Amino acid sequence: MCDSRLTPAAGHPASVDQAASSAPESTEPGEASGITTLPSGEPDEWHGRHPRREFKARGSQVIRCEACRLPRLNCLCPYQVSAQSRITFWLITHPLEHYKPTNTGRLIADVLAGTEVFSWYRVEPDPRLLALLEDERYQPFIIFPDDQPDYADRVVDVNAIAGVGPEVATHTASGEERIPVFILLDGTWRQARRIFRKSPYLDGLPVLPLHTTRLTRYHLRKPASQSHLCTAEVAAELLRQAGEEEAANVLDDYFDAFNDCYRASRIHYVLEPTAPMRRLLARREAKAGE
Repeated sequence: MCDSRLTPAAGHPASVDQAASSAPESTEPGEASGITTLPSGEPDEWHGRHPRREFKARGSQVIRCEACRLPRLNCLCPYQVSAQSRITFWLITHPLEHYKPTNTGRLIADVLAGTEVFSWYRVEPDPRLLALLEDERYQPFIIFPDDQPDYADRVVDVNAIAGVGPEVATHTASGEERIPVFILLDGTWRQARRIFRKSPYLDGLPVLPLHTTRLTRYHLRKPASQSHLCTAEVAAELLRQAGEEEAANVLDDYFDAFNDCYRASRIHYVLEPTAPMRRLLARREAKAGE
């Protein structure tokens, strides 16, 4: 969610989905290269309106699984497991992040079925996002550091999800409980700042900062500080702080599997299942037997 080249105020962890790279591999004849497909989150009427560009960094010639985008040498698909949570995530993703196979925001959507992914364009907000922001069934919180005074009156803590603390509407006019939504700004730190500042439709939302002592385990992009978390790690920590321990653990294990599979593929090493992978396989087998 933020770029390690621009460090936020001390004590506020930041996600670091930065530029990715991997060692080049040769493609076999007939194999497609590059990544040109955006998430299915964009409405059909948007297709073709915005230019797509292929992933051209090192590793663009690697033969990848079309589903998980990882090198086929260590495909992530066998470890994909879903989890249940009362929390919903909406990702507002900078368009360039869609082309980076090291992006971790998509891992959230793999684990939590209700996750929505929106591409951000400053002068052309996604109409689906605008409609959802007006839907009283949801209570959205934008996840962002509380390091600037101009929006201090909007800052809440995690207790606001349960209606404790500052005024946050936790129920609809008819008395139904609203669904808590965590909005993550998925991009470099500069991009996240820009999204936050240049999206007037987000101005009235409560701001929920993440305060944690957790250190990053992300190995695919180099952060400026070990306290800078990637997007999936931010989501897992938010779930844990909101009391969604099981969903947090599944997302953490899936993130670790992704991290290890990708890193092993960079050195052309076929990875044996790690402890997080074995837990995911066991969970998947248990679900299949239900």
